[in-house]
Order: sequence, then C-alpha cells, then structure tokens
Amino acid sequence: MNPKTVIKGRGAQRNVKNRFFELSHETRTDFLEYCHKEGETPDNNKTLYLETFPKTIVNKIESPDVGLAFSMNAYQGCEHGCIYCYARNSHEYWGFSAGLDFERRILVKKEAPKLLEAYLKKKSWKAQTIVMSGNTDCYQPAEKEFEITRNCLKVFLKYKHPVSIITKNALILRDLDLLKALAEDNLIAVNISITSLAEETRRILEPRTATVKKRLETVKKLSDNGIPVNVMLAPIIPAINSHEILPLAKAAAHYGACSIGHTIVRLNGAIGEIFTDWITKTMPDRAAKVLHQIESCHGGSLNDSRYGTRMHGEGKIAEQINMMVRLARQKYFKGKGMPKLNTKLHEPFKDGQLKLF
Repeated sequence: MNPKTVIKGRGAQRNVKNRFFELSHETRTDFLEYCHKEGETPDNNKTLYLETFPKTIVNKIESPDVGLAFSMNAYQGCEHGCIYCYARNSHEYWGFSAGLDFERRILVKKEAPKLLEAYLKKKSWKAQTIVMSGNTDCYQPAEKEFEITRNCLKVFLKYKHPVSIITKNALILRDLDLLKALAEDNLIAVNISITSLAEETRRILEPRTATVKKRLETVKKLSDNGIPVNVMLAPIIPAINSHEILPLAKAAAHYGACSIGHTIVRLNGAIGEIFTDWITKTMPDRAAKVLHQIESCHGGSLNDSRYGTRMHGEGKIAEQINMMVRLARQKYFKGKGMPKLNTKLHEPFKDGQLKLF
C-alpha cells in the first residue's frame, strides 16, 4: 500500500455503498492524486460522536449460533476498526457505510443506564445474563469520555443482576471496583478477544485496539481479582493467524483464563468487499491465498449464513482449525470452564433494595 494514501489508524480504507441507498459517494484516484500534488488532505479522518435516543436498550438474540439470550449496546459503530467485524453491516441501518463510517461515525446512547434500569425493574422480567456488547465493543475509545458502560455496571450491581462483557480493550480495568463487587455474588463474566500474539498483525487487523501485551495483562489482572475470563480466539483467519492457535491458547491459560472460544472468519454482507479491498492493499503477496482459504471454509463463498456451520465452517481447512482448538482445550484447559452466573439474587432487588417481607 502506498503510505501516502494510507488512512492511518483505520481498518477499512474506504466507504462502500450502503445497500439501502440508491446513491453512493466515491473517492476517485484522480482526486487523491490531485490532493497529493497540492499537499492537501483529502480526508481529516476524525471521529464524530452522534447522540441517539433509543426507546429500549436490551435486545433478545434470536440466533441459535451465538449462545447468548440478551444483549445491549451502548454504542453503534466502533472506533477499534477491526477489519473483519461482523457488526459493520449494522451501520447501514443507520444510514452510514459499513466501511470508514463504521469507525468514524459513532452513535452514543447516553440514556442507556436509565433504559437498562427501567428494563430490570419490569415485573415480567426474569433474570438472565445480559451481554455487553453483542454488537460493538462497550469499552471502545468513546467510553473514556462518556462512561456509559461504567454507569450500566452500577445499575447491574444495584439490582444484583448478572452481566457478561465482551471486549478487547484494557479500559475495562478502570472499572475493576465494580467488577470485583459483582464477582462477589457471581454476577460477572468477561470475554477478552485476542486475535494474535504478533503486534504487527494486531495493528493492521485491529488498528485502535489495546496492544497484545495489554490484553494479556488485562486477563491476568481480572483473573487475579477473582473475575472469570474467557479468551476469544476470534476470528481465526486462515493464513493470517490460524498458525497461532496453540500459542494463543497457551498464553491465555498462562495469564489465568478459565477457557477459550473461537470462530472462523466469515465476511458477510459488505464486509467481503471491505476486507478484499483491505487485504489487497495491505498484504498483496498473500491476498489471493487468504481469500481462497476463507472461501474453502464456507462452501466456496466469503460469507456463510447457514446456522450450525457459519461460525466454525466446513471443509479441510476448517476441520484442521477446529481440531487444533479442541487440542488446545485438552492441553491447556482440561477440567476448567466458565462458571454459570447467578440469576437468583435479582428478584428481591427489583426496587433497588433487598425486600424484607
């Protein structure tokens, strides 16, 4: 990739057409060349935070593949910029592109804690683990400014309600006080995503995430404080990080993780175009190999929407990856696992305090 045309600190290198819109915006190469010659910047590459006002915050998950029942997202869009992120497609529903817009137009739900509290107080609600976040990272850079995730954790603690967190940001340690309090009643589980042990791979795949070192240190810090951690080796991308499964699992175990999980990358919707553009520019020498191996895991397509096969793939390469993960579990996590969270404390706390009678 020409360093003069790289959009630094971003995963996607352009916007792609929104499937719901007839019109689209195109950045032409002659315009980029003109800007280069004139010493001008074609794009200021700034992140814009946009407040949105949802009526509800907790979502029921219908997919049988995910293993989650309910989730909530304090933010839509994610500045981490992971090039493979399945959530990119959801940005199209908001009128944005799944490409650069997903990383630079972040929708902020400031009312999330109030909406969560109202939901947990509903008479009809029976406690089940709610996951932060099922779509975009609840500890992405925006959380430093808005602290929505922290305030939601206060609500979960107040109502003694189980919560699970998925993140790849060390910012979660800022809220160690709340996590420890939740852990006392077995109300918290954390999933840390670690895609590679190689910092260069991490940097190009996930440009604004915490470093590999910080993520491993986060696993240890949480574990040392009695907070159960599952490490997600996700996604496994053939010919990019598929050779790291055993080293990743060994590191996760060494730093105190209770278990590991994994998925094989699938490039659904607009992500196929975004990923293909990215890898052609960043890894031109192996772009074709990577794309063909991904296709071999999904019946000849970059995407696979079939329940039961889409997460772990099929074919020889997928079988090798899944076998390696099973071996890693047997070698490093035998007899270990994540605890089932406590759903029995919430009911007496629905009014925010323990009922005596």
